[in-house]
Amino acid sequence: MFQDTALFILLLGVLVTVHELGHFLVAKACGVKVIRFSIGFGPKLFAFTKGETEYQVALLPLGGYVKMAGDAPHEELAPEDAERGFLNAPPWKRALIVVAGPVFNLVFPILIYFFVFVGAHEATSTRVGFVDPAMPAAVAGIRPGDRITAVEGEPVRTFEDLRESFVGRFDRPVPVTIERDGQSTTLNVTPRKIVESNAVDSVERGQIGIQPIRKPAVLGVPAGSVAAQAGFKSFDRVLSVNGVNIPDEAALHEQLAKLQGPLEVTVQRVLPVEVGAVTGGVPSLTTVKVERQPGGDGFSALGAEPSDMYVSAVFPGSVAEKAGLRAGDRLESFNGEPLRSFNVLAGELSTLKEKSFTLSWRSAEDGQVHTQQLAQVMRTSTDELGQESSRLELGVRPWMPSSAELLPVDTVVVTLGVGEALREAVVVVPKIVGQMVKVIGGLVSGQVSTKTLGGPVMMYQLASKSAEQGWDSFLHLMAIISINLGVMNLLPIPILDGFHLLSAFWEAIRRRPIPVRVREMANVVGLILLVALMGMAFFNDITR
Repeated sequence: MFQDTALFILLLGVLVTVHELGHFLVAKACGVKVIRFSIGFGPKLFAFTKGETEYQVALLPLGGYVKMAGDAPHEELAPEDAERGFLNAPPWKRALIVVAGPVFNLVFPILIYFFVFVGAHEATSTRVGFVDPAMPAAVAGIRPGDRITAVEGEPVRTFEDLRESFVGRFDRPVPVTIERDGQSTTLNVTPRKIVESNAVDSVERGQIGIQPIRKPAVLGVPAGSVAAQAGFKSFDRVLSVNGVNIPDEAALHEQLAKLQGPLEVTVQRVLPVEVGAVTGGVPSLTTVKVERQPGGDGFSALGAEPSDMYVSAVFPGSVAEKAGLRAGDRLESFNGEPLRSFNVLAGELSTLKEKSFTLSWRSAEDGQVHTQQLAQVMRTSTDELGQESSRLELGVRPWMPSSAELLPVDTVVVTLGVGEALREAVVVVPKIVGQMVKVIGGLVSGQVSTKTLGGPVMMYQLASKSAEQGWDSFLHLMAIISINLGVMNLLPIPILDGFHLLSAFWEAIRRRPIPVRVREMANVVGLILLVALMGMAFFNDITR
């Protein structure tokens, strides 16, 4: 608890200091007298005076302020300070002083990301662990074990680089350079278009159907099949065949290609258990004896098939459950086209959105094929921090390995020099600023729910959880909140810096200041808006 509190204070303390330091330094540079520089509000914890400025740390670390001479309309100044008052300064100086705080909050993340990016970091490599058989990569001839080195001539070093390289590249042949057995080859891959959407943004990217994670050999067992008669069940994970370890699908194919006759297969099977009102599963080992099927390869040699299109779970109350889909059923076709991959299904559903479609599936109970016309519906979910998000959902989930079952991925050490790290930092911050502006616009227009707002409690939780994931994660959170503060403070709302900036521009254009009465009324309105916003954030914190 003390550690989490210290992280929370560090997070806010640094960001407040950065913001107020912007006002302070520019005010000093412009010749405006600074009376007090305070980190925090409320009772003074400690302070010291240097020159004409008092520097203090106050009890409540939820903000801070820079007290300048003559920053209130009715404040009387000593004759020697008359020319050094904030409101007596020329409009251009006031504009610089006001905008400096938000600008420091927007520039500071560049420094943060520079230190996060610079130097050596371990990342997931572009070595292919799994190729979806129904996707463009398989059609083009990409295999597990290949390392992708370039996309349309642009080098890629990490799997994230590879993923980002397909933004805007789809529905046309794209040259992909691979390294296989020490030889470099270029293949033409035609990515399928998918749309990734959230509350404020959507991205169109190409998908070729590869993953860095090697896929375990998990069986799909049709009703009445040879595999079912031998004793296999859907979602059994093959661990060994005739005593030979089988870590993934590629190993299963390789081993079964060498064998004939009876097979002794050890599988891991999850057995359902109930403890009171809690339902779960316990893994167990089972050995199944089966005759190798003639002419079969891989899964078919066991009389089974891949589990790729088998439904592992159906969400309660979902469209799929109401249609009659159950765990263990196999999805057969989408709008009349055969299905071989959940990735293909996800891509098709992302472009259809709420439009209806025809789905066929084979029942696990009797092997009969059912066909219905369905449509996705919007589902709202809440994460562990109480944040609500909405997305279109059919309500089915494929088999996915648990964290304990994940096979290790190939990694690569990426080293960024000073110049490259700085370029990366300069590029990423404007992107986040743009996303932040869209979120604020979404809040105003109602496209983004006000339930996504958070206050100190949420920041406390985020600080704690990000620190658990490492300092890079904590610094990323600090950068995000700093950008948030910078953008929010530039809004033309009374009390915030954006309104003071607007006032300075008004005076520079109209050659006279905004009337004191109007300014006072605006401050009251701004205070009410700010209190309402803070109240909403606190309410969300409490309800979470």
